[in-house]
Amino acid sequence: MEGELAHIGAGLAAIGSGAAAIGVGNVAGNYLAGALRNPSAAASQTATLFIGLAFAEALGIFSFLVSLLLMFAV
Repeated sequence: MEGELAHIGAGLAAIGSGAAAIGVGNVAGNYLAGALRNPSAAASQTATLFIGLAFAEALGIFSFLVSLLLMFAV
């Protein structure tokens, strides 16, 4: 019974990976939309783009880590 619950919890924690993918898509899409509206300001916003991508991807990595911990350590 406990192993089954760990796998259910791991599956729920893995939803965070999908949410991170949606977040990365939103960050990149909004940057692209802004860059196409004002190409001269795009170069100054590149660092902000990479910071946003890193934060969004870090949440996906953390949820993947929690999923693995629930599957194998609990």
